[in-house]
Amino acid sequence: MNTDQFLVKSDINLIENTKFTWKTPSNIALVKYWGKSNPQIPKNASISFTLNNCHTITTIEFEKIEKTTEVTFDLFFEGKKKEEFKPKIAEFFKRIQDYCPYIFNYKMTINSENSFPHSSGIASSASGLSAIAMCLMSLENELVQDLSQDFINKKASFLARLGSGSASRSIEGPLVVWGEHPAIVESSDLYGVQFPFKVDPIFQNYQDVILLVDKGEKQVSSTVGHNLMHNHPYATNRFQQANDNLGKITTILQEGKIKEFIHLVESEALTLHAMMLTSSPYFILMKPNTLEIINSIWEYRNNTNSNICFTLDAGANVHVLFPENEKDEVLQFIDKELSKYCQKNHYICDTVGLGATKM
Repeated sequence: MNTDQFLVKSDINLIENTKFTWKTPSNIALVKYWGKSNPQIPKNASISFTLNNCHTITTIEFEKIEKTTEVTFDLFFEGKKKEEFKPKIAEFFKRIQDYCPYIFNYKMTINSENSFPHSSGIASSASGLSAIAMCLMSLENELVQDLSQDFINKKASFLARLGSGSASRSIEGPLVVWGEHPAIVESSDLYGVQFPFKVDPIFQNYQDVILLVDKGEKQVSSTVGHNLMHNHPYATNRFQQANDNLGKITTILQEGKIKEFIHLVESEALTLHAMMLTSSPYFILMKPNTLEIINSIWEYRNNTNSNICFTLDAGANVHVLFPENEKDEVLQFIDKELSKYCQKNHYICDTVGLGATKM
């Protein structure tokens, strides 16, 4: 793995105070990754839909200072100073310091806000860390100049991955693969790449309604969950299964095999949570209403021959996936039958999106 390509090799022309704002999306994995080695290298390849409405907006103000040996930054989340978030971001800056040496020349003031509840299983770290990475790359483009957009996106994905693995899939869209896989040319463990094949029309502008079963913070963080895969009795088979599934879904997406898509995506979601149930120590992130929703979706699909399906991230909330041509009927079903299982009947209507946007 060649990480030298991301080192700053040109002269850096430091500028005075500046700021950048980026809106970056969350994403929902179709084939999941669960388990990694240092530094943030996935044990299997994964693929995700980039979302559109579930996003983080981050502004970083860069104030030039005398060069320091420690990265200097303040962090505000939704208008409030968040000291409890700082250790994770400080660790992120430590991991990227060799690739972004200019961060020692600036005091950074980071202001972020989400369009969705934080830490509830909608990949807030993915959108949050990718937004910071894009702001850093905007600064690097000013300091070094003449960076290609392809390089900016690739390095931003590389940097974001060092903060949160799934963040590598939030720079571009609509489908992003992270992890080296023989079916995906130029795929890498170091950064995400766009799905390189033409997708059947049935999977274009796909819909994702996130049912907010539990808006609270997860009882077990994803970081802890990933670490429990190191000695997991089923880890090796799981990694092989995920890589096999990525090969299968590569064909499914191109050929429009939606019934096979449904089976694979739901199986992946349940397998992810099966790994949690069989970890040591074991844990459960699903809630009773998560299961109520799953059973209701299955019943509705059987009764109507709909192409609705579900997936889950590392949390209790349910992502309801369906093609655009079923939007009216499925939204009616969600409003009448599924919303009652959500906290305060809340859900988020989303669609597949195209990635990070400079504000």
